[in-house]
Amino acid sequence: MSASASERPILQVKDLCKVYGAGDNRVTALDHVNLTVRRGEFVSIVGPSGSGKSTLLHILGGVDKPTSGQVWVDGVELSTLDETHLAVFRRRQIGLVYQFYNLIPVLTVAENLTLPMLLDHRRPDPAQVRALAGELGIDTRLNALPGQLSGGQQQRVSIGRALLTRPALVLADEPTGNLDRKNSAAIVELLKTFHRKYAQTLILITHDPEIALQAHRLIGIEDGRIVKDEVIGS
Repeated sequence: MSASASERPILQVKDLCKVYGAGDNRVTALDHVNLTVRRGEFVSIVGPSGSGKSTLLHILGGVDKPTSGQVWVDGVELSTLDETHLAVFRRRQIGLVYQFYNLIPVLTVAENLTLPMLLDHRRPDPAQVRALAGELGIDTRLNALPGQLSGGQQQRVSIGRALLTRPALVLADEPTGNLDRKNSAAIVELLKTFHRKYAQTLILITHDPEIALQAHRLIGIEDGRIVKDEVIGS
């Protein structure tokens, strides 16, 4: 009998490899990575620059493709999806938060927040958008352009865009990397709040030990391999 959706891991990674180049220029970014993440976990990933952290996150999010190996998100193997279906799946099931915000400069805050839904040909609920903006503390800035916002406000928009569709899996790649200590702490608290409120699975890459230790589980990566995987909280 197959496991129910509630029992099934939200993420499974099997023998994942990513190689760039060939011959003398060959670089192994991921080297036979195996990983399982339960639904609702908060996992931090740490490691030195060039260790493969961001490559792993991009493959988990369907933004990049592995050289070999398999990734299942909520029971769906990503390699079985063509580009069109992968884009739809990513918009609906995976929320991505980047270090550099990746907002569209000519779109307002409201338009940036709702862009994934609009690309999916779905009509956003204005009340839901306003409520989310209120939780993010940007409800008075919905008509502003990204260039009119502070770095902390732009990252809040980026988080809101990732969360509006209520994805089961949220992937955050150094979300505080461009922020000062005060804004970094606020952004992490926001991610933790939404993680608890919506029972979302959160996987966060960080260089900050204080942030990493707030997770339920810490994974260390070096030279494309997992060298540490330990439970640190509940």
